[in-house]
Amino acid sequence: MYAERVLSGMRPTGALHLGHYHGVLKNWVKLQHDYPCLFFVADWHALTTHYDDPQGIEKASWDMIIDWLAAGVDPKQATLFIQSRVPEHAELHLLMSMMTPLGWLERVPTYKDQQEKLAGKDLTTYGFLGYPLLMSADILIYRADKVPVGEDQIPHVEFTRELARRFNHMYGREPGFADKVEAALASLNSKSRRSFKDLRTRFQQNGDKEALERGKALLHEMTQLAPADHERLAGYLEGTGKMILVEPGYLLTPESKMPGLDGQKMSKSYGNTITLRESEDSVAKKVKSMPTDPARVRRNDPGEPSKCPVWQLHQVYSDDACKEWVQQGCRSAGIGCIECKQPVIDGILREQVPMRERAQVYLDDPVLVKNIIADGCDKARMLARETMRDVREAMGLEYH
Repeated sequence: MYAERVLSGMRPTGALHLGHYHGVLKNWVKLQHDYPCLFFVADWHALTTHYDDPQGIEKASWDMIIDWLAAGVDPKQATLFIQSRVPEHAELHLLMSMMTPLGWLERVPTYKDQQEKLAGKDLTTYGFLGYPLLMSADILIYRADKVPVGEDQIPHVEFTRELARRFNHMYGREPGFADKVEAALASLNSKSRRSFKDLRTRFQQNGDKEALERGKALLHEMTQLAPADHERLAGYLEGTGKMILVEPGYLLTPESKMPGLDGQKMSKSYGNTITLRESEDSVAKKVKSMPTDPARVRRNDPGEPSKCPVWQLHQVYSDDACKEWVQQGCRSAGIGCIECKQPVIDGILREQVPMRERAQVYLDDPVLVKNIIADGCDKARMLARETMRDVREAMGLEYH
């Protein structure tokens, strides 16, 4: 039986912006209080699209980690590490590539989408085709049962679940599996044994998903079982074998409500971002130069807030009283656009104050960041080695 564990990673693409904070990092800060969390720099993933120019990856990685710490990710509560410093990711990726059907990779929705979006780059590489498999290895190596994702990433988690199921089915048939299952069942009281077998039958014969969930819940209550017997009964329930790799679930992340400076989604590719630690002067200058309602050509022209990108930022940073002031003042031309923008500037700067303060500690002493990551990599490797020991054993590669 494996403990609850959250895993999430980010590609190192340089300084993070407020869209990353509202879309991902605020959620990470919350999750670290609720679960054991592992957060990693996905530097190998950066190579899937930047294989021809990897020089900036290291600096971008350290900058991104400082942004995480600035946002409130706490290394005392979460494990922070760099993907490439845990080579077991690559080993599991390689071994799983031996049994992953090519069609499964070509079916991943983002494969063709990304090829179209990055049409100017040659992405006819195995690295790009295989990146969903590397993502799966990242999750499965830590037996993470919770992966925070946006709606568009759910297919990646489903793909990972299918891979875990296929792996367990192919390699989880330990010698004497049936006898060991019977011995584990015999150790239960008759009521639990009967219920468990009934739920297994309902799931395997009728595909009853509710029966599967109830079977898992019942298994969770069987605290008297040894961990290996828990795994065997979990595999027996689902019709595979011993559960070597854990099928992950997902935690749906609320979509970021952070608009960019032009009203579109905040994104580096649109050039409409404010970074987490951007200077006060730069923030003020960017917000003051934002486009507003085209109808407000002159100061005394009335406007409509819903047609103005600045109003979208008021939704994030202003309280009800301020929003009411904006609605009335804009529609009556009682306030000008510069006046309207000032509360947004103040709100962004207020949000950034603690981030700058936290970041400064690490900017003054970069060794602190190196030590945090070294410790995190050690912890991550311990977990990864446990999984790989079981994977090698299942595949006959332990060579005792």
